[in-house]
Amino acid sequence: MRLILNLLAIAFILGWILGFFVFSAGFLIHILLILAIFALIINFLSEPV
Repeated sequence: MRLILNLLAIAFILGWILGFFVFSAGFLIHILLILAIFALIINFLSEPV
């Protein structure tokens, strides 16, 4: 589960970088960055203590 969340976060961040800097996708591309941060937070919170 953690591996999937990490891969998802990396994919979202790469998609954000490509959409923001290469394709000029506009404001809605920032949703990918928010989803990536959300996936990383869930990953850190689900870590066993």
